[in-house]
Amino acid sequence: MKILSVVGARPQFVKLAPIHSATLAAGVEHVIVHTGQHYDPMLSDIFFEDLGIGVPDVHLGVGSGSHGVQTGAMLAALDAVFDEHRPDWVLVYGDTNSTVAAALSAVKMHIPVAHLEAGLRSFNRRMPEEHNRVITDHAADLLLAPTQVAVEHLAHEGLAERTVLVGDVMTDVLYVTRDKVAAAPSRLLAELGLTAGSYYLSTIHRAENTDDPARLLEIVKGLAELDKPVVLLAHPRVVAKAATHGIELTQGSLIAHPPLAYPDLIAAALASAGIVTDSGGLQKEAFLLRVPCTTVRTETEWVETVELKWNVLANSAEEIATAVTRPRPPETHAAPYGDGDAATRAVQTLLSKRVTG
Repeated sequence: MKILSVVGARPQFVKLAPIHSATLAAGVEHVIVHTGQHYDPMLSDIFFEDLGIGVPDVHLGVGSGSHGVQTGAMLAALDAVFDEHRPDWVLVYGDTNSTVAAALSAVKMHIPVAHLEAGLRSFNRRMPEEHNRVITDHAADLLLAPTQVAVEHLAHEGLAERTVLVGDVMTDVLYVTRDKVAAAPSRLLAELGLTAGSYYLSTIHRAENTDDPARLLEIVKGLAELDKPVVLLAHPRVVAKAATHGIELTQGSLIAHPPLAYPDLIAAALASAGIVTDSGGLQKEAFLLRVPCTTVRTETEWVETVELKWNVLANSAEEIATAVTRPRPPETHAAPYGDGDAATRAVQTLLSKRVTG
């Protein structure tokens, strides 16, 4: 059995780590293809090292570009990769341009496709990610769903027969990483002279929050006026957009900082008083770490975090301030994202459901 994974962005590297471990344990040949969608070393290469994945077998080096240019470049490059390796499964992750490009290339070559983290829906068709995940789900042969809510979405779209509930692989790697960093102080605290519980941690990167100058300024204003220092882990794209818009990211309570390696990110999140983000992955990580989260979006795919009151949606500066300073949510033992063994179930499902192309 040969499984070929296609990844290209930070959340996918996190999901890849437990899958890679599970393939090794199962004696499965695992080929890793990195599209190069995220080209900053802190968002790409160093993640492979920190997560124990090793060097990708193929690196396409696609880099940045418009959605059409980037997706097209991936499609053009992936055909040759799939033709060379001819895997039993192409495994795609999440909802990026790398995801949909790999799914389209593979299905047109009659290579079975499995979608990890299938069935997520924001029901916001303005989001490129929403199109990516819907197209991928309907193209794929096997849908590996992270939650019961995702299973229900897929059933509603007529995809129940292709769906298997495996749990969320990000839970797997989060628990392992949490246990590794729990005993050591966050390096971010020493660097910035902060103490545990004295700051908020933030990431803002989505196009709907950064492309419009007025929108980005509203968010920056909201963060800069909070009652504690806010460490903004600024993606290179956000730094570039802010510079273009003439917006200073370090002002008031706001401190712009380069992105962190995954273990350092988890350590910083654990030590924070709360998280402010528009990242789907960090919303869920905050919940699993039981750190209050404020999500700067009008909707979320991870509805369980909101229903359990560990996540609040906020958009204006006033809403962000109210959400971030709210009382700590009620404790919960709910585990909607699985038990930390999703990767093993996912690989075993691939082994048991081989599709003939």
